[in-house]
Amino acid sequence: MTKKRNRKQQILETLMEEPELSVSELSRRFGVSEVTIRSDLKSLEAQGLVLRHHGGGLPTLHANVSDRQRAHVDEKTRIAHAAAELIADHDDVMITAGTTTSLIPRFLMGRQGVNIVTNSTLLLPYVRNNPGLSVTLTGGEFRPAIEALTGPSTIRELGQFHVSKAFLGSDGVTAGKGTTADSADIADICRRMSEQARQTVVLADASKLGREGFAHIMPATRIDILITDTTAPASEVARLRKKGVDVRLV
Repeated sequence: MTKKRNRKQQILETLMEEPELSVSELSRRFGVSEVTIRSDLKSLEAQGLVLRHHGGGLPTLHANVSDRQRAHVDEKTRIAHAAAELIADHDDVMITAGTTTSLIPRFLMGRQGVNIVTNSTLLLPYVRNNPGLSVTLTGGEFRPAIEALTGPSTIRELGQFHVSKAFLGSDGVTAGKGTTADSADIADICRRMSEQARQTVVLADASKLGREGFAHIMPATRIDILITDTTAPASEVARLRKKGVDVRLV
């Protein structure tokens, strides 16, 4: 099973670099039959990672997103799972775009009446087959490199909703500077979501703690809960807790 998963991942990475490759060329490159390649492409298509066409397949995700998805996979999965446990039946929540935050709906099977407002297109594969979720996708300019909708119309639409919790990603988290994003437009969206929620939950793997990103989002005192992984630097965790942040290690 692991060997098969590795081959599919390698096929996806190969198509990102050489999208013109045909099934027969992929078959020769990976040393398996064309039937096997077609099966792998079908599986990747079912995951929303490839769009099949006659003779081959095209990756659906920008290479930047794919690279970020492959980093700290286990940690991101645990963090998203812990975040999902904070969502109860009939909750209204907001979820920002991000490779960790977008995993949250994956763990909401069985929940009923949950309303999600989001600017993320990356989470859509996880909500398609869950009848207990209602998703409102904001308008805005689509940015393939982060699988997100951004811009003034996104900010304007978010102002129409009030939710119990906002789940935010972050490019960096420190006790001194708070949370940061890698661009000003993403920072604006995170800030607006926090303003529209009664509780702000930040998701960040340990690599983000102690790091200051480009655009300021909010001070640490505005964070209610920070979910990170157990390898987070103890000194930064201690400083954040002194600021009143409920830091949860998973």
